[in-house]
Amino acid sequence: MRALRPLGRDRPDLSVSVLAPGLTDLQVNGGGGVLVNTSPTPEGLRAIRAAHLGLGTAALLPTVITDAPEVLEAAADAAIACRGEPGLEGLHIEGPHISARKKGTHEARHIRPLDQRGMAVLRRLRAAGVPVLLTLAPEETDPALLREAVAMGVTVSAGHSMASADQARQAMADGVTMFTHLFNAMPQMESRAPGIIAAAILSDAYVGLIADGIHVDWDALRVAMAARPRVDRSFLVSDAMPTVGGPDSFILYGQPIHVDNGRLVNAQGALAGAHVSLLDCVRRLVAHTPVPLETALQMASDIPRRAMGLAPLRLEAGLPVDQVLALDGPELARVSLPLAP
Repeated sequence: MRALRPLGRDRPDLSVSVLAPGLTDLQVNGGGGVLVNTSPTPEGLRAIRAAHLGLGTAALLPTVITDAPEVLEAAADAAIACRGEPGLEGLHIEGPHISARKKGTHEARHIRPLDQRGMAVLRRLRAAGVPVLLTLAPEETDPALLREAVAMGVTVSAGHSMASADQARQAMADGVTMFTHLFNAMPQMESRAPGIIAAAILSDAYVGLIADGIHVDWDALRVAMAARPRVDRSFLVSDAMPTVGGPDSFILYGQPIHVDNGRLVNAQGALAGAHVSLLDCVRRLVAHTPVPLETALQMASDIPRRAMGLAPLRLEAGLPVDQVLALDGPELARVSLPLAP
């Protein structure tokens, strides 16, 4: 960003009511018709970044989900090749070290425990200075390997997990600092078995939420946020798939996935990721809950960046124009900025 000038006769009155740093999304499976798992290349990551940039997301973690070892290794190679490029902040490895009972749309045949081959991928990424977010099921993971991953600087998040509350708390003691898409791919709370969800809500760990109104009911989301001891530890993710900014269908694990009335589903009608941008989640959170816009924007910018140890994006001289978000009106539509040299 080089300059901000007052609106005048020579510039249209854009009635910009909110100016904010571009958003940061820690869970982006795809966009613009491209899926990380099927295009684990530098070009694939850049195409996904470009698709989301046009929708208000200035920075993201490309997310590779459960797949063959070669796919994860290729995604790591791509993240290393893109290291330092604006908007590509690292790599989110979501699986394959998850619970088969809570696999969601992940392919069961590729689920496996964290082993030395997986650790080698993490070491290579960290040696190259790439920020890494690793989602795993702690009850399925060797605690020694979990602690080793944390020691090398990997941010470890619990998700796609059947962990009990005690197991989740032990995982946090071992270094887990985050929970992936709270409520989704987790056993639901019961009075005598509160499980991983209760442990996450009551902790000081960071918690990701898909605020699309589809993955989590608004009342459940409100209860979780109200019960959290720290309001600055909950953040938004999109869990976006290639249909965001792209065609309304794609192929995952050889099976068709399509948009059905706003829901992204497989042939059996089960949810298969999300058809929303992160800005869509901000809009919906503000529209359906008492969360104010300022807080919602923080949940999509400052908080996820802190969760990953990333430097904040601030509105100040030198911030590139494509990292600035201008919002107006009840729909929070993105508009062009009146910037000039």
